Formats: sequence, structure tokens, C-alpha cells
Amino acid sequence: MKVYIVMGVSGSGKTTIGREIASKLEIPFFDADDYHPKANVEKMKNGIALDDEDRKSWLKSLAENIEKWKEDKGAVLACSALKKKYRATLSHNLKDYVVFVYLYAEYELIYERMMSRKGHYFKPELLKSQFDTLEEPENAIKVGVDQRISETVAEVISKIKSEKTSTS
Repeated sequence: MKVYIVMGVSGSGKTTIGREIASKLEIPFFDADDYHPKANVEKMKNGIALDDEDRKSWLKSLAENIEKWKEDKGAVLACSALKKKYRATLSHNLKDYVVFVYLYAEYELIYERMMSRKGHYFKPELLKSQFDTLEEPENAIKVGVDQRISETVAEVISKIKSEKTSTS
């Protein structure tokens, strides 16, 4: 089964859109934020950007779970996956099973969303570092999030369905 990794910077709608996609596809949804070690969450709460070393065990844990999910019903995972090497870790030996869905928008739109967010540990000040870190994926379903959530979800589902028919 396929595992769809809904990726992008914080505030792009990964969780909200990922949940909707999972619901439409009738497969489980998971949020990569729930798999961060406590030390990573504390760093982010304190406005400190994570580095590659911080992410190493987190990415390894996610990759192990992706392996399990693809053996079951498949899944949708909301995960920033900003760097090419992070995506390589997540999809290692699973390239036929992992599909990246890249949600993108201009910095200003995402920053505006971040400023209106309440109760999330990710600080808007860290958004600049995410945009600086982002290496846009080449092989992904790419969808702009400058539209209503329902339109974004419909576009993703349409692209998933067309991808399935083109590979059948």
C-alpha cells in the first residue's frame, strides 16, 4: 500500500490537509510531530531550530513506521521533510510505496497563518529558517495552498487518482 507524506513548511496545512486526504482515501493519518523526542519539542518551544543531528533518530523512527504502514493499509503522514536527504531517509528502500505531496505558498501567506495560530509549539520566528532549509522536491505531487482547504484536498486527490491510473 502507499504511504503519502504531506510535506511543506510549518503552517502550510500539512496536518489539516493530511487528515482530510486520509479520510477521503480511508487510510490512517499520522502526524510526524507526535514522534519528536521531548528534547526536540523543548528546543522548538524555546525558538531554537532543529539541526540534522536532532532529526536523525526522529527520521529513523518515522522510516520504521512507514515500513509498517505500507504493509498494512497504507497511511498519510504529515511531515515537514524539508531536505532531500530527509526525504531519502523516509523513503529508503520504499520508493515504490512512498508518495510525497508538497504543499507550498509564499512566505507572507504562511507567516500570516502562523501569526494567527494559537497553542502550537512551533514559533513563527522559526519560519524563516524553514524556508531557508527547504529543498523543493522534484518528484512530488505539488499543490499550492493559497486556496480553500477543500479545493487543495480535491486537487491532491485528483492528482493521486490520475497517478494511479497512469501507473496501472
